[in-house]
This record gives sequence, structure tokens and C-alpha cells, in this order.
Amino acid sequence: MNRNPVLDPTLQEILQVVKPTRADWDTRITVLDQLRDVLQSVESLRGATVQPFGSFVSNLFTRWGDLDISVDLFSGASILFTGKKQKQTLLAELLRAMRASGLWYRLQFVIHARVPILKVVSGHQRISCDISIDNLEGLLKSRFLFWISEIDGRFRDLVLLVKEWAKAHDINNPKNGTFNSYSLSLLVIFHLQTCVPAILPPLGEIYPRSAVDDLKGERKTAEESIAQLSAANIARFKSGSSRSVNRSSLSELLISFFAKFSDINLKATELGVCPFTGRWENISNNTRWLPKTYSLFVEDPFEQPENAARSVSRKNLDRIAQVFEMTSRRLATDSNRNSIIGVLTAPHISQSLVGTANVQNHHHHANGSRHPHNLQGQARPWNNQMQQNWSPSNNIQNPPSWPGRARPRPQQNWSSQNNPRNMQQEQAPFRGQRPVVMTQAQTQQQQQKSQYKNGKQPMTNAPSGSSQSQGHIGKPPGQVNGVRFTRPAGPISQSQRGQMWRPRR
Repeated sequence: MNRNPVLDPTLQEILQVVKPTRADWDTRITVLDQLRDVLQSVESLRGATVQPFGSFVSNLFTRWGDLDISVDLFSGASILFTGKKQKQTLLAELLRAMRASGLWYRLQFVIHARVPILKVVSGHQRISCDISIDNLEGLLKSRFLFWISEIDGRFRDLVLLVKEWAKAHDINNPKNGTFNSYSLSLLVIFHLQTCVPAILPPLGEIYPRSAVDDLKGERKTAEESIAQLSAANIARFKSGSSRSVNRSSLSELLISFFAKFSDINLKATELGVCPFTGRWENISNNTRWLPKTYSLFVEDPFEQPENAARSVSRKNLDRIAQVFEMTSRRLATDSNRNSIIGVLTAPHISQSLVGTANVQNHHHHANGSRHPHNLQGQARPWNNQMQQNWSPSNNIQNPPSWPGRARPRPQQNWSSQNNPRNMQQEQAPFRGQRPVVMTQAQTQQQQQKSQYKNGKQPMTNAPSGSSQSQGHIGKPPGQVNGVRFTRPAGPISQSQRGQMWRPRR
């Protein structure tokens, strides 16, 4: 494959914008603390634990990603079945308590969904949240995706790029008959299983059966058993000396990803995507998938034979295939940076990157190097503090190594005069838009103007990792959003990455 020389550096620019910063992790931790406070006011939910899952746990979320939360009723006991009616009742009580607290808005109760959820937005942090009850299956799948991301770092980068691309083309919305984010992640896994040489193994080699079926009995024992077997199989795959190594660049893998699924509407009439076996499977020969009632079948490898792409409609599948084909063709032939950005990202990112190209070039020539956008929080900054055993049955609500709980904040008037948080980039959720992305150069220029107004000398460039470069200007070191804690300064080192949470072996 002929490599597009412009594509790889352009992809890195996009990733620098979409990957979460330390502050993005901090705000989500604060939201979890605030929900724990609300639970204490609901008699029927006292003693329940708050467990994040989804892209936040799998480390596959972008800076403006949603936060999936499970309120676990029996985190330290045997795994019990919570009926849909009971979940609806508990969520209704939680909804009333959250409304009374005044710290949440856009509260919506999706009562008749397959999994009943509360959709809310945290008032102070502007984080969209989906709250469910006892979503142990979702938590388990999130851990698996995290383990898979540790096999090869290109998986995470591809998922982030594909999710952003899908949002830009309006094909990442299951309500409108297109992909959910989980099915997109499975397509990326399948691509890395079927490229030559393969980068990821069939997921049946990581866990040999439907993992959700093994969530029974005593919770801690079940979770530890799944984690230990998966860790051993992942280690065996990574240490395989006879395995050929795929050295394709990120751009080559992205182009071939779009090419592979450019005729997905035609393949879907006979074939299903099966990450468990790592192969296209003939639907008529697969008894687990019959009778076929879906436009596209992407089997959930951790909850067989569920279809992770059941929301995709026939009409949208044709449009999805066209977007795949167009993107594959453009990336393979187009050498214009701005055009590539426009194909892969939504306007709020493309306008920022295209509009600041001259500013970045100026810094490149002045300093001899291109400054990244100061978004170095690519790994979980608090993973080295998390407990090694991921079983919630062993997790107290605030382990000593975690940041202390945020102090309750009084309800505020949301007018711009009384709330200094209502800056331009933080008003976007009220308009149904995403936050405005500001590069490092733009941020520094804005800070310098502000300081000149106040009669102060402008700041010099803060070193990467300092409190200034992390967006905590004007706050004492070790304090963010009212929470005191100790954080390693600067980028995460390799040794710190080694401390990140993973299953025990």
C-alpha cells in the first residue's frame, strides 16, 4: 500500500485534540462523587455502589464522551437477577432525588428501553450521563475492551478516530438506525483480527465462551475467574514467538479499515461479523443467529448470540457503506491536510485544526518543534492509584488512594452574570452542541490578553505537566474542582503506565 505522507501526522493532530486530558478525568470522577451523595438520600438505594463502565472504563472515550454509570445493588454478594420492573422503580426514585438536588438537568427517563436508563447532564461539569441499575454485563464488556487495548496501542487510536469519524457523518446514533459506539469498537477489533498479519487474536482465544454466561454464583469469585483466565490467555498471545508482527502504520490500518467495510451492505445479506472466531461467518450456517431478522449482524463476543449492531436499519446500511467507500477513496488519494481533517472530524474539530494551522506553523519555526495541544492525558492519570482487583465487591466507595470526595456545592443561578463557569466553550451543551476545542496557542493568547487587561505581565509558556498547562491556572497545586489530591506531574511515565489497572494473573 502506498503511504499517504500527509495522513499520519494529520491523524496525530486529530488524536491530540480528541484524547482526554487530566482535567477530563477529574470532572468525571467528581460527577461519580456527586451521584454517590444523591444515593444517600434515597432510602431504597442506601448501600448501593456507583460503578462507571463503558468507554470511561475501557479508556476509549473522547474529551466530550458520555459517562456510563451502573448503580450496583449487590456489589459484595451473590449475583442476583434484578427484574426490569424493579429497575424502573428504583430509577424513578433516583430521578426524583436528582431533580430535588438541583445539580442535574436535562433529566430523561428511558423507561421502556431494553435496559432502562436515566439520561442526565451534570450541572457543574456538563457531562452527559447514562445511569442504569446492576449493569454487570456492561461493566464486564468494558473491562474486556480495556484488556484488548493493552495488547496493541493502535487499537485505541483506531477506535477514537473511527468514533469521531462516525459522529461527523451521523452514523453513530442507534436511535436513528445507525451504529452504537460498542459495535464500532467491535468492527475495529474484527479489522485487526482479519488484517495480515493479524494484530489481535480471535476473542475466543482470550475467553473461550460467552463471558456473560459465567456471571453467576458469588460475584467476587466469578469476576476473578474471568479476569485470571483472560489475563493468562492474553499473556500467551503476546509472548508467542512464532507470531508474525504487523508493522502497518496507523494511517494504513485506517485506510484498510474503511476499504474492508465499503461493501458491508452487500456482505451483510449473507455474512455476519464474528469477533469471537475472528472471521466472516455465513449466517445461514450459524444456528445461534437464526432466524435472521437484522440488516447487519455483529455478534457480541462476550454475550453470544446477541447482535451488537441490531439498531442498524437497512436504509441506513446502504448509506453507511457509501460513507465507508468515500472515506477509503479520499484517504488513499487526498494529500490535502485540511481536506483530510474535514473527512474525518466534525466541524467543531475541523474548524479548530484548520483555523489554527498558521499559528501552529509559527510556533514550529520559532521554537524548532511543533507543540502538541497540551493534551497529554492519554492514559488514566489515576490508574496507578486504583485497586488491582477490579471486583466491586472489594471496592469501598472511596478507597484511601482515591481523591477525596468533592464538597457539596450550593445550587447556583445559571445566568452568565452569576456563574463564571458559563464561558463560551462551556455553554455548548445548552445549545445541543459540543464544547469548543481550543489549542494551546489559542489558550495562551487568551490568557495573555486577560493579564494585560489586569495590568499584569503575560505568562511565559508553562512547562508541560505544570498546573498552568493542565488548565488549573489560579488554583493551588494539588487542588482541582475543590478536590485535594496528589498527582504525578507531567506526562505519564512508562513505569506509571505499568501500574495501570489490569486483571491479575
